[in-house]
Amino acid sequence: MKIFKEVSVWLLTLVILIPLFLVVINSVKTSAEADSMNLSFPKHIQFNNYATVIKEGKMIRAFKNSMIITVGSVLLTNIASAMGAFVLSRRRTQLNKMLYYYFIVGLIAPVNMIPTIKIMQSLHIMNTFQGIILLYSALMMPFTVFLYYGFIHSVPREMDESAVIDGSNAWQLFFRIQYPLLMPVTITSLLINFMNAWNDFILPLYVFNKSTNNPMTLAVYNFYGTYISSWNLVCAAIVLTTLPIVIVYLFGQRYIVSGMLSGAVKG
Repeated sequence: MKIFKEVSVWLLTLVILIPLFLVVINSVKTSAEADSMNLSFPKHIQFNNYATVIKEGKMIRAFKNSMIITVGSVLLTNIASAMGAFVLSRRRTQLNKMLYYYFIVGLIAPVNMIPTIKIMQSLHIMNTFQGIILLYSALMMPFTVFLYYGFIHSVPREMDESAVIDGSNAWQLFFRIQYPLLMPVTITSLLINFMNAWNDFILPLYVFNKSTNNPMTLAVYNFYGTYISSWNLVCAAIVLTTLPIVIVYLFGQRYIVSGMLSGAVKG
């Protein structure tokens, strides 16, 4: 039975690794070799494919745009959600209870882009980094509040009372006492929200109409439209887009599991 489970896990792993290996191996082939899209190794490794993609696909600018959007939205979401969850968890009023349920509804409610775009246009934040950062934060906040709420609920209130007796105000109580204790769920929310914002394709497609603002996902999409016949270059562009998120995930995968269990089970 144990051997069967191990074999099943390895087979499931191959389902993920084989497509990834296919993209990586074809990214260093010539255009003729990559046309067949097979798992064979290239006769000569073509690292210059990446140089071509970076230059022709404007990948450096796209990487900068993705970092601005992702880091900005993740930091705003993390800090605002932690502060909001702290108030909702510590002050159990009827209004705060309704607000918490309002955030929970946000986990399942679909996004209607037409009124969203109308609101952004009225606020003059369409086609701006500020606008898409606020939009991502609004979409990621329900899940992040849910994680923080459960974790904060497990922290003893006596710590708050001791800090207040020692002279801490509300800001000091949160940032000096509570926030350091939230590190497991903080890292989890940072990693999950980073991956979600970095990989997203739909929102930038709706919000941006200037190529100079395009993140990595849209840059790859436009590059694919231009070089659709050069699969080696397309695969190289996909690798460049995927590499940062793979590094982030490998670095923080153990925190994701522990943080989600802390936020969901302890609450």
